[in-house]
Order: sequence, then C-alpha cells, then structure tokens
Amino acid sequence: MRVFLLLFVLFPMLELFILIKVGMAIGFFPTILLVVASSMLGVFLIRVAGFATSLRARASLARGELPAQEMLEGLMIAVGGGLLLLPGFISDVLGVICLLPVTRRVLVGKLRKRAEDQATRQRAFADDLRDPQAGEGFGRAGMAQPSNRQPNVIEGEFEHRDGKQ
Repeated sequence: MRVFLLLFVLFPMLELFILIKVGMAIGFFPTILLVVASSMLGVFLIRVAGFATSLRARASLARGELPAQEMLEGLMIAVGGGLLLLPGFISDVLGVICLLPVTRRVLVGKLRKRAEDQATRQRAFADDLRDPQAGEGFGRAGMAQPSNRQPNVIEGEFEHRDGKQ
C-alpha cells in the first residue's frame, strides 16, 4: 500500500521535473507541442489498435476459441493509450512500451502466466478447505458451500394419527 502511495506522489513530481528540464532544453512551445502530439497519437493508436484487436477477438470467437490473448492485448492497448494521453514524457515512454506489438505480447504473456499461477493457487487453497466427510467445502468467511452431490431422498406416504389434518 505504501508503494502505491509513494508512486502516486513521486510519479507526478518526476514527470514535472522532466517536463521542466525538456522545456528548458528545447523551449516552452516545442515542449507543449510534443505533449499535445503524444496525446493525439495516443487517441489515434487506441482507435486503430483497439479496432484491430476487436477484429482478432471476433475471429477467435468465430473459430470457437476463447479470445483471452486478444482481450489482454486490448487491455494493454487501452493502458498504453491512456498513458500517452497523460501529459509527460515518462508516461509516454511507458505507453509506447505497452503499444508496441513485441513488448505488448511479452507483457501479456507475463500477465497471463501470473493470472494462471494465481488461479492455480486459489484452486489448491479451495481444495484444502474441502471437508471430505461431509462432502461440503468451506468458502469465504468459513461458510459451508453445498457440494455437487444429489441429496438423499426417501419417497413414501404418511397419515396423521392424532385426527388433525
């Protein structure tokens, strides 16, 4: 949590410092022009790359496959374009890294591997919490979760012997 707070404070300060240094080196108007141009490039790339990714996802769905790779690439494109929209040069570099196809595939591969590992750990943890005698598992907050077994049902007839109906 403290890392995010530190990044939340340090990142804008570092962006501002670099903007000032670049502004002093090349001038105020060229710096503003670079910031505006990178934002326009971000909007353009989000539209073009996002459209291409959605077409690949549709083609994947048409083949009967789950478009997980395309969805993650679309997420990376959105993050990269959003970073390009932010004013500053550090966010622009990170945005371009997210938008380049080679680095995007590497980042998506790492993200996918991490998500699969997390899902495996959660499944293993859920299996450890199952009660084999009762056939029920314990989910979040220790609440019993019903098992997938069918309940035992005994069919029969009855009659009231006390005269009440």
